[in-house]
Amino acid sequence: MLCGEDAAALVEPLIAGMVENPPWSVFLARLKDRVAADYASLVFRPLPFGTPEARVVHLFAGEPSPLPVSRRYREELYRSDPMPYHEMIEGRTYALDELLQFEDPAHRDFLAQLLVPSGMNHMRMIRVAEAGGVSGWITITRNQSDFAPDVDTLLADLAPYLRAAMRGHVALERERMSASVATDAIRRMNFGWVTLDADGRILDTDYTGAELLAASGTLTRGKDGRLTARDPDLRGEILKAIGALLGDPQSRPRAIVLSREPWLDLLLVASAQRMGTMQAAPAIVAYVHADNWSSADRCDQLGQLFDLAPSEARLALALSRGMSITEAAGELGLTVESARTYSKRIYAKTGARGQADLVRFIHRSVLAIA
Repeated sequence: MLCGEDAAALVEPLIAGMVENPPWSVFLARLKDRVAADYASLVFRPLPFGTPEARVVHLFAGEPSPLPVSRRYREELYRSDPMPYHEMIEGRTYALDELLQFEDPAHRDFLAQLLVPSGMNHMRMIRVAEAGGVSGWITITRNQSDFAPDVDTLLADLAPYLRAAMRGHVALERERMSASVATDAIRRMNFGWVTLDADGRILDTDYTGAELLAASGTLTRGKDGRLTARDPDLRGEILKAIGALLGDPQSRPRAIVLSREPWLDLLLVASAQRMGTMQAAPAIVAYVHADNWSSADRCDQLGQLFDLAPSEARLALALSRGMSITEAAGELGLTVESARTYSKRIYAKTGARGQADLVRFIHRSVLAIA
């Protein structure tokens, strides 16, 4: 087990390295200095059943291979790389003469074409695998003179700490990937979020939410930090909805139309997040949605998607935005009877069995990410 100066110098940056950019840069620099190496790297390679072309994550400290040599490896030599990466016993330190068979011409060629020109005449390598199946390799190299015997023990002692750090890093990467995909989907639908505390003050926003707060001309952050609106009627409606949710977190979400042209609406929801976070837990999440397209554009898109006539498309858009038949008729200058006739045609063409179905069809169609 690591102890004393080695533990102080290497374990903390190994743990903190999970969230560095690039990861583990301090750890690799300290490891290189500790073992007096010319070069130290941490590499994540594709699984054995992956394609050889799969991306290799390569983190290092020190002087890398000369550019022509590294380019040749990426373009050609990787195909004949004889290193037994995945056959290495997990947690055991290997010297170069255990990794390459010098009597084999292919191994000698690899040594001559990559390692020697890179100043990697002496090497130690160790493989560490985390429970999910991801492996990482620490490699240290020198040009002149071999490593001291205690270096093998040091690398072996580092293995449990690296394994734990890798497990955390892999979990973070999965969460980051999930968050990235979800964020992209939300961005395409032009949704943003704003979290509020138990007093209705803004705690945090995502990028889209911050943009909508700054640029919508409708929503704003009050001088007291609370979510509010410039229009007095909207301000009162928002404050009333926030007050109702704060008074009864089990009450239904509150939807508010902030603007019809361009379209901007708001959904206030009591937050289910109460604990298990390092930050202040929000009491309310405000989901803000804007439509980048004008109503005319949306009507054209609805017409193309569902083969609707222009008058039918305008009515369908109004119904999808929560208006009743009577409200939509007044908005569009139609009689209620004409609006009902158009709605029947809309339902027949879209396959909707009513307004609720129509709203689902439209908001789950490709128009949501147009």
